[in-house]
Amino acid sequence: MKKTILVITLLFSIISFAQIRGTVKDTDGNPLPFVNIYIENTYIGTTTNELGKYEINTTEKNNVPLIFQYLGYKTQKQILNISQFPYEFDVTLQEENYELKDIVVTNSENPAYEIIRQAIASKKKNAAKTDKFEADFYSRGIFRAKDIPKKFMGVEIGDLDGNLDSTRSGIIYHSETVSKIKFEKPDNLKEEIIASKVAGDDNGFSYNTAIKTNYDFYENYVDFGINMISPIADNTFNYYKFKLESTFYDDKNQLINKILVTPKRDKEPVFEGYIYIVEDSWAIYGIDLDIKGYRMQQPILETMKINQNFSYNETTKIWAKNVQSLDFIAGIFGMKFTGKFTYVFSNYVFKDAFEKKTFGKEVVSFAENANKKETSFWTETRPVPLTEEEENNYIRKDSIQNARKSQVYLDSIDAKGNKFKLLKIITGYTYKNSYKNWNFNYQGLTNLSSLSFNTVQGYNLDSGFSFRKWNEETGKFTSVSSTFNYGFAEDRLRVKGNFYHRFNTINNAYINFSGGSAISQFNPNEPISNIVNSVATLFFKNNYMKLYNKEFAEINYGREVTNGIFASGKLLYENRRALFNNTDYTIIKNDDLYFSNDPLQPDNYTSVPFEKHHIMKASLGTRIRFGQKYISRPDGKINIQNDDYPILSFYYEKAFGASNSNYHYDLISGTVDYNKTIGNKGDFGLRFKAGKFFNADNISFVDYKHFNGNQTHINLLNNSLNSFNLLPYYTHSTNDAYLETHIEHNFKGYIMNKIPLLNKLQWNLIGGFHQLNIPNMKPYQEFTVGFDNIGWGKFRFLRVDYVRSYQNGFQGDGVMFGLKF
Repeated sequence: MKKTILVITLLFSIISFAQIRGTVKDTDGNPLPFVNIYIENTYIGTTTNELGKYEINTTEKNNVPLIFQYLGYKTQKQILNISQFPYEFDVTLQEENYELKDIVVTNSENPAYEIIRQAIASKKKNAAKTDKFEADFYSRGIFRAKDIPKKFMGVEIGDLDGNLDSTRSGIIYHSETVSKIKFEKPDNLKEEIIASKVAGDDNGFSYNTAIKTNYDFYENYVDFGINMISPIADNTFNYYKFKLESTFYDDKNQLINKILVTPKRDKEPVFEGYIYIVEDSWAIYGIDLDIKGYRMQQPILETMKINQNFSYNETTKIWAKNVQSLDFIAGIFGMKFTGKFTYVFSNYVFKDAFEKKTFGKEVVSFAENANKKETSFWTETRPVPLTEEEENNYIRKDSIQNARKSQVYLDSIDAKGNKFKLLKIITGYTYKNSYKNWNFNYQGLTNLSSLSFNTVQGYNLDSGFSFRKWNEETGKFTSVSSTFNYGFAEDRLRVKGNFYHRFNTINNAYINFSGGSAISQFNPNEPISNIVNSVATLFFKNNYMKLYNKEFAEINYGREVTNGIFASGKLLYENRRALFNNTDYTIIKNDDLYFSNDPLQPDNYTSVPFEKHHIMKASLGTRIRFGQKYISRPDGKINIQNDDYPILSFYYEKAFGASNSNYHYDLISGTVDYNKTIGNKGDFGLRFKAGKFFNADNISFVDYKHFNGNQTHINLLNNSLNSFNLLPYYTHSTNDAYLETHIEHNFKGYIMNKIPLLNKLQWNLIGGFHQLNIPNMKPYQEFTVGFDNIGWGKFRFLRVDYVRSYQNGFQGDGVMFGLKF
């Protein structure tokens, strides 16, 4: 009986491993990469790898019709009679003998324009044929790096976990997945990853999925982070010029039109290259298009090429995409990066409709042991054979991982960095135990990155200790830290501690304890950063930062309650004391006086904005993301925001237990956030924030609602939908009701790209509106117009806005400078 089972098992293995394999070359003997290969009138297909090698599985032996299709070459049909598997079959493809049809050119218009018009008129019909399907899906991704320096901005890069060789080059990422997908246009997806493999990572959970691989040129826009305009978009003639370069007949005697696609304006979000259209049906036969990085507003990216090959099934009369590839070249600071993603769709089953509840919020899941598949599984299932480089990379990376994850290796590496020297008392010290996933850090006595200046403390800097421990499999993370802050002019040391624990990466449940003594801005959002305040104070004597002292204890807990709903709670105790300026030091001398540390009376140096007191607060908050989808990974949950809906946030806070009962209050508030890309016309964003205090007539000024103003004309936070540009920091603080409105539209080049000369700048026009409503005051309003994406070459990090403010008439204007990092 056991022998029978063994024979049956072996027989099944042989049958399931039935392969046709070989190499595809041109007439000069050069291998042809990414040739579309499929069994005629089926959806069983594959493609050649970069060296022209292919493999395709079939159990049939007699009269197997194999189609070899490659853009620019004659489609070849081979009828195979197979004696045994695996079956070796090499093919030589000949370049297509192109010709132009005898078409009368009317008004000197190239016939391509009429073909494109027909394709546009027929695209809804053609797209509908493939709008619902099930399929097998394979993806492979590979990134290569070249000329990586040993150090970058003083930070040691190393060999990137063994990915770089002695020339500082190598494959830095290499993975593949096999999955089954169900898809319904426009964006319903259900994908189960059957197998996943990552070079040098025994967890093997690849990020390659079918999400964002539906580059559908039948749609008006193709999403590449920015909406690129399809060559057969409804408004395509506003953006492209077309030329019918040639025609040819495929193996089914269908006439294929090869059309050159050229942008009318260089800086638009457009493609260039070739689109192949089938005569009469006007379906897409193939895509061979390039994208320039600057057209995607990704200056680090130099070029990206997308290829799509479609096969025709005479039974279903459907042209279906079965091979897609993306190649890119990028570079910055002398470093070069190249990459390729290969996607193969096979075994299509086209549907008239899916059953209800086929699609839910979970769009990707992993089958059990998806990352534990044996080499034999991959050899049998992988539709695109590995190159020798890729095979060697898997072997090398797995070997390196085994060595570098061993306790002996990790301990030896840690031992070098764990050596203690007396100088580290000043500069800082870190002790690691990489094998057990924990480290200890001491910041040193000269943590210059924390050095800042304010008029209360003068120069001040931090030191401290921290301990971190983590578990990569469960997602648990624990951090214990302390911070010692010393102000030289104040001659005061403040110490605070923090404990943080994340329970998992599924619902991201966490708990946080903190307490001690600290200095804090009146606005807990800290609208002015330490570095901006230091420069404004030392060079211009504008000490806008207003501070108070607190001894505090706080506990926070939060988690995702259910998909799309995150809830948190906090309990806080604070003992508060007002502070005074302790220094008038400045680098640039002038006769101006510093403002006082009183935000209500900046010219009064003896009064305080509040009396010393203590208070307790309890708060509850929730954030709701409607329509949120997610990826379920064994090592965590990845949420995918649905931009079709706004994000709602609600918050309730109650103050109690104060030393003065007048300081008790209740606060209810909420926020609406909405961001939407509008075709190729840019990104629209809005934020509404509203709140209402109850029983708060005599509360401490610390607990007022303070608004994110700005008086420095510098914005380092890139928070244009969460702040005002010219509003003083505390003039509109309220203990009553309030409503904030922030609206902005970034045209992403839609207007600037059409203006000669100016389009060469590649700047983005931005318009905005901000309004603040509080009782007993006229609304405060700001109107802004500016430019984003300012810079040169690959470095575009500057934004400039002109702002006019109004309240009871014109208030003032100014220019804001923003930096994006």
